[in-house]
Amino acid sequence: MYESLLNFPGDFFADFDRLQREADRLFGASGLPASIRPTGRGAFPAVNIGTTADTVEVVVLAPGIDPSTLELSIDKGLLVIAGERKSELPQDDKSTCYARERFAGEFKRVVTLPEDADPQRVDATYRDGVLRVTVQKRESSKPRRIQVS
Repeated sequence: MYESLLNFPGDFFADFDRLQREADRLFGASGLPASIRPTGRGAFPAVNIGTTADTVEVVVLAPGIDPSTLELSIDKGLLVIAGERKSELPQDDKSTCYARERFAGEFKRVVTLPEDADPQRVDATYRDGVLRVTVQKRESSKPRRIQVS
């Protein structure tokens, strides 16, 4: 009687599994987009962006990078972070890699800065695999108190 329920054309459950993986890839495990940014999950390096009253803070999680190879530039309101992460796998013909989850190679991330960011006042530091870029806000964009006479 229930035998007909088990005879689906193709692999019915594999199709559902594939659909679930695609939904997780697109929307994250929570079912909502992980970010309003157009970069997919797993992009390297991961970037966190926030603001304070005086600054725009960009924190780039980039372990294993030689800081001297990082290139930062600002042009027309875009902060460009570029560099290369070297592979630590042996490069001989005797070794075989079965799984590669750690990114290696050249990368470039572009961050749109808010209009009140001052491209002339930028500080960048790299420590323990974390690049911190601090962009000061323009004085003209900060609220100021006006004295009434």
